[in-house]
Amino acid sequence: MQRKAIALLSGGLDSTLAVKMMLDLGIKVEALNFTSPFCTCTGKNSGCKSEAVRVAQEYNIPIKVLHKGLDYLEIVRSPVYGYGKGMNPCIDCRIYLLKRAKEYMVESGADFVITGEVLGQRPMSQRRDTLRIIERESGLKGLLLRPLSARHFEPTIPENEGWVDRDKLLAIEGRSRKIQMEMAEDLDVKNYPCPAGGCLLTEPSFVPKIRDIFQHSEKLQQRDFKLLKTGRHFRLGPHSKAIIGRNEVDNNQLEHSRQSGEAALTWLDGNTPVAIIVGTQENDFYTLGAKILLRYAKAEPGAHCRIELRNNDTTHTFSVINDMEPDAVKNYLVA
Repeated sequence: MQRKAIALLSGGLDSTLAVKMMLDLGIKVEALNFTSPFCTCTGKNSGCKSEAVRVAQEYNIPIKVLHKGLDYLEIVRSPVYGYGKGMNPCIDCRIYLLKRAKEYMVESGADFVITGEVLGQRPMSQRRDTLRIIERESGLKGLLLRPLSARHFEPTIPENEGWVDRDKLLAIEGRSRKIQMEMAEDLDVKNYPCPAGGCLLTEPSFVPKIRDIFQHSEKLQQRDFKLLKTGRHFRLGPHSKAIIGRNEVDNNQLEHSRQSGEAALTWLDGNTPVAIIVGTQENDFYTLGAKILLRYAKAEPGAHCRIELRNNDTTHTFSVINDMEPDAVKNYLVA
């Protein structure tokens, strides 16, 4: 009887190698990939999601792409096992992913779960003690196989039952990926552009934006976090922000993401970024948002500037004076 494993497949080198090892050992594999607004290598046509899909297609295995939902955002807000160097709840995150993997394992009739985790590779979530916590709290004790480091741990059920030959599993440890790269060459694994992955929750410059949402949102929304990758963010009021594009790409994304009832501001008399006002809509916020916007345009200091405001199907123009000092702008800047 052929056994089946559910693989957490990020599209990076380690998880790809883990999948390849299982396939070579005769295990049937189905992949799960999780997307997040905090992934540094996620794009519409590139990044971890598309890489995971590409790997699954190359190896002819099914893949299901799942999104980390609002329940995950609440974990980021209040993790049981704390944060790493930023707001990265790495231990809680792994538990969350593996709990969902266990659910899918049961639903799909699979026998166990595999990951590309390597002992000691990540300072928070891949220590020996935290790996044990993750296995226990996910409900996968004995059913979580880490092929790249398996021989550093007690044999799992798949090994004890003879589903997987333990002698063909590895004992990789540490942060170097030299062994994995040599394996990739030997196994003809190519095109792994995101070998280490990345998470914006670890980025010091990104953390203030996340904290700002938690501080000013009674109810979390996925969109608020997706917008964090776009433009400069300014807190205008407890429930209102201005987001100003840094470039044409940002401007287009802000225009595309603007929802019904949200205003867009542009300076009519010169090249200008786009600003959108999200949250509470008030005239005072439009004036303040326009003054901040002009600091990133080429308006003359003290000039009377015409601002176009678009909201739903209406457009009108109002005038503001470009008189906000740079230090005053910084008081509103989130990041």
